[in-house]
Amino acid sequence: MKDEFLELTDDFLDYLYQIRGYSDTTIITYEIALRQMIEVSHINELDGVITIDITPFRFQIIKNTKKTIAKKLSAIRSFTKYLNNQKNLNVKYFPNESIKVPSTLPKPIEQGYIQEILENANIEEKTIVYILYGLGLRISELANLKIEDIKNGWIIVHGKGGKVRQLPLLLELEKSIKEYLDIYKPTKYLFEKNKASLGSASLRYKLTKLFASHGIKATPHQLRHSFATHLLNSGARISDVSELLGHSTMATTQIYTKLGSTKKLQEYMKAHPLAKG
Repeated sequence: MKDEFLELTDDFLDYLYQIRGYSDTTIITYEIALRQMIEVSHINELDGVITIDITPFRFQIIKNTKKTIAKKLSAIRSFTKYLNNQKNLNVKYFPNESIKVPSTLPKPIEQGYIQEILENANIEEKTIVYILYGLGLRISELANLKIEDIKNGWIIVHGKGGKVRQLPLLLELEKSIKEYLDIYKPTKYLFEKNKASLGSASLRYKLTKLFASHGIKATPHQLRHSFATHLLNSGARISDVSELLGHSTMATTQIYTKLGSTKKLQEYMKAHPLAKG
């Protein structure tokens, strides 16, 4: 039975990659979790119902972080759903309680700090910051951005899961890209080395080094957070921000509304007569 489930795991991973468009990283995470689960769990079949007792697996991963446990259990849930819906099997697993992972609010970078960085950055650094903060791109999307994807006032972004979105090219960003192209003359990718993509790691290093030179700790993802938060705080609709970010659902975007609520509360506490003592 376990050998059969290992084969089904391979089918499931192919399905995630080829049909659902999951990333390589997610595929690897799922594969590790499922093979670990199959190795130690008790799998039985009775009257056409396959039951998987994952108790030994739960004990094995008990020392992992809540986030890691949640990811592994999510892989099992998805695998079971696939077996039931795509393979027409009747599979149940237990215990199936989920692990609740507390949401942590992202920390946006103050607009003033970003403006200060832009005023002192060279054209390459400025273009990187403009795209990450001005368009909310992921660092991987920036690394894979091709020159041919920038045209007629728009940027075409190839995102997670093979999804494509079209973003408006801001005037300042358009000027920056034009100046950058005139100086660096890339041939295929906007940021490249030896005619290949410069890569996420190199772009991340350039960005963190730039901010660190001003005494600020920052990551590419923080600029994406800042893009979303500053838009929402300025009155942008959450549905529009969700589309710009390339989120599958607005639920993913809603964490940023908490930041907006926090800021509104702070402003209220400053402004309301009863809060002034």
